[in-house]
Amino acid sequence: MTPSLDSARRRLLHVLVVGCAAGASAAAFAADKQLRIGTLVPKNSLYHRQLMEIGEVWRAAQGGKARYLVYPDGSQGGEAEMARRVRIGQLQGALLSVVGLREIEPTVAALQNMPLLFRNWEEVDHVREKMRPAMEKKFYDKGFVVLAWGDAGWVRFFSRDAAVRPDDYKKMKFFAWGSEPEQQEIMKSLGYTPIPLETADILPAIQTGMINVVPSTPYFALAGQVFSNAPHMLEINWAPIVGALVITRKAWDDMSPDVQAAVRSASDKAGVQIRAKARQEVDDAVDAMKKRGLIVHRPTPEQMREWDALAASLYPRIRGSMVPADTFDEVVAHLKAYRASVGK
Repeated sequence: MTPSLDSARRRLLHVLVVGCAAGASAAAFAADKQLRIGTLVPKNSLYHRQLMEIGEVWRAAQGGKARYLVYPDGSQGGEAEMARRVRIGQLQGALLSVVGLREIEPTVAALQNMPLLFRNWEEVDHVREKMRPAMEKKFYDKGFVVLAWGDAGWVRFFSRDAAVRPDDYKKMKFFAWGSEPEQQEIMKSLGYTPIPLETADILPAIQTGMINVVPSTPYFALAGQVFSNAPHMLEINWAPIVGALVITRKAWDDMSPDVQAAVRSASDKAGVQIRAKARQEVDDAVDAMKKRGLIVHRPTPEQMREWDALAASLYPRIRGSMVPADTFDEVVAHLKAYRASVGK
């Protein structure tokens, strides 16, 4: 073998080895592509099904052996814990309500933590869409991409005993999110008794009498069987439960532009489905619970004025603590303009 031929063969062997190694690395990379999503929503619920549909689109577009895993039912902890897990890379994303989202970006609290401010879903949609670009930019700057916005109905009060006026609840013990100390302090200052817990603790706590009031949407009161131990519901639209699916910028940037476009389209559709169907499921859930013994209490106009007065007294306490002051003012301004435009 001549030196020149030997040298050429060695170079060819080197190219083949490097090429095979690169191919193996690419295959391993594809196999390692994962999106792990945490959420409190129940398995097989509307929300869970929409998450799985987004995942199927991502897996198909990603190709290879990409894996998409959803952890429902709060198996990854409460919302604050899930936000922490996303930050440290144990999860790549989460479907969270404002309770978890505000751990990432506090301004989002304006969509949920201003009781009796929104009169209907049209107002909620209007304000969210007005604030959405700036809000999503704030999430992006903090390392997160918002893929879809959704909601889960209006918060109603489910209690063991009948109650219709604000003062009726002062002798009761409320479930409160453990990650919202500001809310607990506000409640205490008004004479209410909050008991900080996580979602998984609600049912055993109400069964044992540790709490006897659960602010919840009808859908989750039905799914979690809360109404079985708290059969009295006050029909009042206290506040909307607003949420979003977020993933890390790292997970987003790992996708090619084509994959991003596919995921973005699927997420937009999922958000529309979640909002439309979830609102219908509120009424369906109430009807289902009524057939199983739920007692619905509707405030009289006089009692409603008491609730409105309570909400008005809360706003100065919420502004600047639970909701940043400038964001609070922005929401009020958007609502004022919207109501003027529709003649309300």
